[in-house]
Amino acid sequence: MNESPFENLKLELRRGCLVLAVLAQLRAEHYGYTLRKALADEGLEIEESTLYPLLRRLETQGLLTSEWREEDRRNKRFYRLSKEGKVVLKQLLEEWRGMDESLRRIFQESKV
Repeated sequence: MNESPFENLKLELRRGCLVLAVLAQLRAEHYGYTLRKALADEGLEIEESTLYPLLRRLETQGLLTSEWREEDRRNKRFYRLSKEGKVVLKQLLEEWRGMDESLRRIFQESKV
């Protein structure tokens, strides 16, 4: 089954937004479940099958640190922004704000 152009583009847009949202949420330490819940509470649902590969990729890129700890008699992996992750998040937020301003002007001009 071929997906519509809208569905493909929506997925592309969502991927970039998820990275930014995950980095922003990880200014405070979370493990997977609490991170998913925090994002969902803000209206951004994310599947485990999307979240965990994203967390591994961000950690591999040096943007996150993680550690295993026991909590409630279970081992859980806690994630947090690394020093480099904080720098990159700040840069991405500046980029996002600039794009948002430009898009708002474009949308207003074109009455979208």
